[in-house]
Amino acid sequence: MRHLPFRLPRPWLALLLACCLSLLAACGGGHHHPAPGATTGSLTVTLGGLPAGVAGAVTVTGPASYSKTLTASTTLTDLAPGAYTLSAASVAQGTGTLAPTPVTQQVQVNAGATASAAVTYAATAPLALRLQEVASGLSVPIFLTAPPGDSRLFIIERAGRIRVVQNGNLLGTPFLDISTLTTTSGERGLLSMAFHPQYASNGYFFLYYTNLAGDIVIERRQVSAGNANVADPLSALNIITIPHPTFNNHYGGLLSFGPDGYLYAGTGDGGSGGDPPGNAQNTNVLLGKMLRLDVNASTVAQPYAIPPGNPFATAGGRPEIWAYGLRNPWRYAFDVPAQLLYIADVGQANWEEVDVRPVGQAGNNYGWNIMEGTQCYNSASCNQAGLALPAITYSNDAANGCSITGGYVYRGTALPELAGQYLYSDYCSAWLKSFSYSNGTASAVKDWGITNVGNILSFGQDAQNELYMLSGTGKVYRIVRK
Repeated sequence: MRHLPFRLPRPWLALLLACCLSLLAACGGGHHHPAPGATTGSLTVTLGGLPAGVAGAVTVTGPASYSKTLTASTTLTDLAPGAYTLSAASVAQGTGTLAPTPVTQQVQVNAGATASAAVTYAATAPLALRLQEVASGLSVPIFLTAPPGDSRLFIIERAGRIRVVQNGNLLGTPFLDISTLTTTSGERGLLSMAFHPQYASNGYFFLYYTNLAGDIVIERRQVSAGNANVADPLSALNIITIPHPTFNNHYGGLLSFGPDGYLYAGTGDGGSGGDPPGNAQNTNVLLGKMLRLDVNASTVAQPYAIPPGNPFATAGGRPEIWAYGLRNPWRYAFDVPAQLLYIADVGQANWEEVDVRPVGQAGNNYGWNIMEGTQCYNSASCNQAGLALPAITYSNDAANGCSITGGYVYRGTALPELAGQYLYSDYCSAWLKSFSYSNGTASAVKDWGITNVGNILSFGQDAQNELYMLSGTGKVYRIVRK
C-alpha cells in the first residue's frame, strides 16, 4: 500500500470528514426533496364502490382553467401547482342510484409531488316516481311540447286550441285557436304541433289536424311579431293535405323534427278495423306511413321538398314515405343520443307494440296488416320476410290495457337513474312503464306504480327533456321523483 507523501494532523482529518458528510446531506442523502427544477405535480384520484361496468362522474377543476371529468380511478400528471376542486355527481345503476362521498373536496397539488384524493360511491334508495300536477282545467289536453331552449309549455287541446303555461301559470289567452277549422268527431281534431329547430329566429311552427272533411292537414304557422305568446292568425301555409275518406278514426297524429332537421309525420291507416283498403301496405298512398318532408324553404309554390334518402324518391311509391306498414302510430319519439326511433303503434284487438329502429334506417315495413304485434293477423300463417318486428308487445286485455300511448326516452337531468329508459302508458289502464333498449333487444320492463290519473292521452317533453303525462281529466302532470 502506497502512502500519502504527507500526513494530515488528526484535527484536520476530522474537519475534512465533517465537511464531506455535510455535503452529502446537502445533496439529498438521507432526505426527500423535489427533483431539481420540478414545476408541476400529480394527483391520484381513487373512485371506490363502483360495480363493474358502471362509470363514475367526478369533475376536477383547478388553476389555468383546468377541467377534467373522470369515470374511473386515475393519476393526473403535469398539473400546475395550486388548489384543485373535485366535484362528484351521482350515477345511475339500473333504476337505482349510486351517491358519492364526499360530494366536493379540495386538494393542494405541489410541484414535484403527488397528492391524493378518494371518492366512494354507495347505493341509495331505489328510484320511485310520482306525478306532479302542473296544469288543470284543460279541455282534452292531447299533446305538450316546447320550443328549443324555451321555459314555457305549449299544451294542445284537441278541439283546436294551443294553450301556454308560463312561469307555472296557464295563460288565459290561447296561443292559437283553430277550432273553427276542425271537429272532434271520432278521433279527429288538432292532434299535435312541432316547433321548427330554428324557431327562436324564424318563429315557424307546424300543425297536424283534421279538417272539416276529415282529411289530414299539415300546416305551417308563425308567431306574431309583437307578442311571443300569440301566433299570427294570418300566417297559415298549407304543407300537405292527405285524403282520409270514409272513416273517422286512425289518423295517427304526431309531427316531429328528426335529428336530421326534416319533418316527420305518422299517419294512421285510414280507419275501420283490419285496414280494409290495405292502405298500410300500399306505398302509393300516404296512410299507414311515416312521412319525411323537407320544409326548411317552404313556399306557396313548393310547400315541401323530398329529402335525400327517402326510399321511394326515385322509383315506385310516394316519395314522401319514409316507412310503412303502420296501423295507428299515435305517438313516436326520436332518441337522439342513441340515434333510435321508437314508434308506439296501436293494435287492432289483441296486441299493442313498440317498434325500435335506427334513425337513419329508411324503408322499414312494420308489418300491418300482415301482422299484429309478433302474430300473423287474421291468419294462421303469413310471410314475415323483410318485416321490422316489434321490440316489445303486450296483450290487449283487461289486465294490460286497450291502446298504447307512446312516450319518450328519458334524457332529462332531474332523474339520472332513468336515463335511456323509454317510458310509455296505455289509454285505458293508465299505468306508467319503461324499458331499456340496447343491441337490438328490449329489457327490464318496469311498472312504476302510477294509478288513478284518468285516461292517458299523450306524453309530452319540455325543452329541458323532462317528461309529462296528459290525462283525459283535463290535467297535465310532470313525472318527478317520489
